[in-house]
Amino acid sequence: MSKVFVAGGSGRVATDLIKDLVADGHEVIAGARHPEKIVELAGVTPVALDLHGDVAKIASLMAGTDAVYFVAGSRGRDLLQTDAMGAVKTMQAAERAGIKRYIMLSSMYALQPEKWADYPALAAITDYNIAKFFADNYLVHDTDLDYTIVQPATLTEEAATGKVTFGEGDDTTNPIPDVARVLATVLANDNTISKVILMRSGDTPIAAAVKEV
Repeated sequence: MSKVFVAGGSGRVATDLIKDLVADGHEVIAGARHPEKIVELAGVTPVALDLHGDVAKIASLMAGTDAVYFVAGSRGRDLLQTDAMGAVKTMQAAERAGIKRYIMLSSMYALQPEKWADYPALAAITDYNIAKFFADNYLVHDTDLDYTIVQPATLTEEAATGKVTFGEGDDTTNPIPDVARVLATVLANDNTISKVILMRSGDTPIAAAVKEV
C-alpha cells in the first residue's frame, strides 16, 4: 500500500486513524510533540513533530511518504500556532517534499461561518472554528495539493456505528472511531479529491458513503 504521515499522531482521532491505516496495510510515520504518547504498533514510526518549528524541518519528517493527514488539535490552548498556522506549515511542507495527497480533519461548517451561531455546539467553539476556517481556506485556495477536508460534527467517545450521513444537516454527533474510519477510507478513494465532506452520524455504511462522495 502506501506510506502515510500523520500530524498530530498522539490524539484521540489519530490513535484510531493509525490503527485503521495499519489494518488497511499502510506504513505510518506519526508525528507529535510527545511521540512517546503515540500508539505502539508494528508499522508505526513515531517522530517528534513541533508545529511551532520551521517548514523545512517538518518537510524532512514527511520525506518519502505518499500522503499527509492533519489531525492535530490544541483543544483550544494554542489555536493560532497549532490549529491554524501549524496546519498551514504541514501543507507547505508537503508541497516542499513533493507530496500531493493531503487529508484534513476539520470541523462542521468551518468554511461557512454564517452557520456557526445556528448551532450551540459550534457557537461554543467559535475560536476553534475561526482557526479551521483559515486553515481550510488556505488548503483550498493557496495550495496545489490533492486535498480532502473532512468536517465532522461534535466528536464523542462512543463506540463506532460504522454508519454516517454526509452533507449539510442539523448538527449532531460523530463517534471518534467513525471519524477515523472515514479519514482512513478517503485515502483509497480518489473521488474524494478536492472535496469537503461534512459528516454526522447516519444510516449509510462508511465505505458506501465515501464511494458516493
